Amino acid sequence: MKNMLYAGVAAVALSASAASAAGHLVFTPGEGDFNWASYEALKKTQIKGEQVTVFGPWLGPDQKLVESVLAYFAEATGADVKYTGSDSFEQQIVIDAEAGSAPNVAVFPQPGLAADMAKRGFLSPLGQDTANWVRDNYAAGQSWVDLGSYANPQGKKDLYGFFFKVDVKSLVWYSPENFADAGYEIPKTMEDLKSLTEQIVADGGTPWCIGLGSGGATGWPATDWVEDMMLRTQPPEVYDQWVTNEIPFTDPRVVDAIDEFGWFARNDKYVAGGSAAVASTDFRDSPKGLFTSPPQCYMHRQASFIPAFFPEGTVVGQDADFFYFPSYADKNLGNPVLGAGTLFAITNDSPGARALIEFLKSPIAHEVWMAQQGFLTPFKGVNTSLYANDTLRGLGDILLGATTFRFDGSDLMPGAVGAGSFWTGMVDYAGGKPAEAVAAEIQASWDAIK
Repeated sequence: MKNMLYAGVAAVALSASAASAAGHLVFTPGEGDFNWASYEALKKTQIKGEQVTVFGPWLGPDQKLVESVLAYFAEATGADVKYTGSDSFEQQIVIDAEAGSAPNVAVFPQPGLAADMAKRGFLSPLGQDTANWVRDNYAAGQSWVDLGSYANPQGKKDLYGFFFKVDVKSLVWYSPENFADAGYEIPKTMEDLKSLTEQIVADGGTPWCIGLGSGGATGWPATDWVEDMMLRTQPPEVYDQWVTNEIPFTDPRVVDAIDEFGWFARNDKYVAGGSAAVASTDFRDSPKGLFTSPPQCYMHRQASFIPAFFPEGTVVGQDADFFYFPSYADKNLGNPVLGAGTLFAITNDSPGARALIEFLKSPIAHEVWMAQQGFLTPFKGVNTSLYANDTLRGLGDILLGATTFRFDGSDLMPGAVGAGSFWTGMVDYAGGKPAEAVAAEIQASWDAIK
């Protein structure tokens, strides 16, 4: 479920430079409120005719979008840029690297595989200047440096991954009309959110819709809840230790985070259908209670993709909206954001590969995609008015307001845990099993594969 970042059944290859040569830049240079100065600056890098190969997970609409961005790099520098997308990216990039036929640049859907390849010597460091740039120019910049830094075969850490295109998960969805009718305000802190939860019950309503059902992946929505709670109850360093099992699942801090999820999910008064319905309700159906009359619930915590499962005709920004899943005021942990994203890494070094990474530092590389669809960036130097709609702009504002960003933790854990025992353990927990017992079972599964 969490890696459904692309679609299609076959690898395809297209040339971005061919598109630009035909005059198919989606926005005409010099027009609109784009940072065209950053585009003009690219022309100082002339690598005419050099082929730059890019391999990534994007197919379908996202493929066309990334090609539209690469076309500006090709047009400005003269490079011959060829993007290839595959629905088997994670397997194929390893095969290509082992065979010595890797592309110049690979786009990884999550950092775990990139870290593995860096450790095997298949990635080239991006350098301290790029690390400094990310730290200075991305909101929560140190987080992005940390997420893109891995050990090489000798154990030395360097920056290998440049994050580009990010997703936000720390969101609560609601109906503005329902909130207005009941006189509820958007909570600014976790304390406020818990008070609102209790107020809705006192008023005779049900605060939350929560569903963990997802076929063979049932349980994964609860892992996102726990990850968000870890970031709101512990410093990011503790989150990192948990994700790598430097501290075990049975650590009291992890157990407490599970129970923080339980505060919302295991109270019959707080959840539509009662707590017994949490595990059996399909995650795709769970937000529909926001839109019934009277509402079956007032809030739903889920990532930015969930409007795809809202009732047909729902207009985000009118019928539904979102707010940041808030942090505790009394814990002084800032505004952590949980999410995911893709990172660019050099898998076959060349002047063109280096120039492409430099291109990703330019506002125009971000703004061209921002102005279309499905793209968020933590880059503080972009013109946020260029986002294609208010929803994207609001999500972008949450990213820019982040003091810490962390990647979806279960995606970074071994598959047997992050896509196995963690999922099933959360189903057991939602069903009433104590957090300590669930944590012990998850830890046992991790110990079994060490």
